[in-house]
Amino acid sequence: QVQLVESGGGLVQAGGSLRLSCVASGSIMEFNNAAWYRQSRGKRREVLATITGTEATNYSDSVKGRFTISRDNTRRTIYLQMTDMKPEDTGVYYCNTPPRFPPFPWGPGTQVTVSS
Repeated sequence: QVQLVESGGGLVQAGGSLRLSCVASGSIMEFNNAAWYRQSRGKRREVLATITGTEATNYSDSVKGRFTISRDNTRRTIYLQMTDMKPEDTGVYYCNTPPRFPPFPWGPGTQVTVSS
């Protein structure tokens, strides 16, 4: 069983920055293909950024140029650096595998609130 725990959320003003972390533990050696998702109130969970085992990254149009996905050398921690944040970035952020892969059990997520 794999456990995912997200952290780093909080309250930030528009234009500010936050760095989210996601630690994978349990029955996992390396978190090769990973993604960050966001669920805003009243909306479906959407994928924001993905990273592959070869470090190729992809971003949704809504965050491209502002968010950066990365991982640490252990390949079990995934990061999301968020800059120039907007009120519409408010939501609960989750990490997991990209949509084309079977998902791990979802973690608790981390709340991000951007004030205008």
